[in-house]
Amino acid sequence: MRVPGSSGSLQEARARGADVRIVYSPLDALDFASREPEKRVVFFGVGFETTSPLIAATLKKAISDGIKNFFVLSVHKLIPPALKALMSSQEIKIDGFILPGHVSAIIGTGPYQFLARENHTPAVVSGFEPVDILQSIWMLVAQAERDEAKVEIQYKRVVSAEGNRRALQWLGEIFQPVDDCWRGLGSIPQSGLKLREEWREWDAEAHFDLPTESAKDDPRCQCGKVLRGALLPPECSLFGKICTPENPLGPCKVSSEGTCSAYFRYHSRA
Repeated sequence: MRVPGSSGSLQEARARGADVRIVYSPLDALDFASREPEKRVVFFGVGFETTSPLIAATLKKAISDGIKNFFVLSVHKLIPPALKALMSSQEIKIDGFILPGHVSAIIGTGPYQFLARENHTPAVVSGFEPVDILQSIWMLVAQAERDEAKVEIQYKRVVSAEGNRRALQWLGEIFQPVDDCWRGLGSIPQSGLKLREEWREWDAEAHFDLPTESAKDDPRCQCGKVLRGALLPPECSLFGKICTPENPLGPCKVSSEGTCSAYFRYHSRA
């Protein structure tokens, strides 16, 4: 809600009178559409491989139930193409990856194998508890000491090598990969997900006059470099001064998981 775009945030749009609602599940938005057939309900599908299967399942239900006033605006992103883009950059040197456990629970480890095969870069799928992170770092160090490069799973209580086959099936039915633009990384081939042509009737891009260009960040914001690992948050001249969690100029300061937000919370205490 608070991520700034080219003409403000969704929170600001709601303050100006737009009907913007937070839901805990896309099924809640679909339920609202079914109860209010005179209104057109657009669900903002944002996130990575973690959230997109539920959007796919919701759209499958909308199709089967014949709910025609429900639309999806898909801005989903795929993690493996972004990792490829990072590895091809000459700006930073990456010695190993701690891979996201929630994404990997869906896609498994297959899409990451290029890291070991092509880049000889160790990678470990990690959970989110402190002990998970510490063990994952230990596993990366062990690979480096043996001059190995493979994709290992630390988060075995949740992640399997093959991933969630049902979720992957739904993704293939509803979405197709497309070239997409990332904040701080630019355009990355086959890194986004859009609805397939056969589901055009539920595609918000086909029914509404939407901007065709990606939002431009505040030119003073260094969030793109932070996302690439080329800059630490305190090295940005705006950090903690003009740009704060209460007044974020870029997405890195919005979520509590954002790099700048985490630095703001913990770095000042160090």
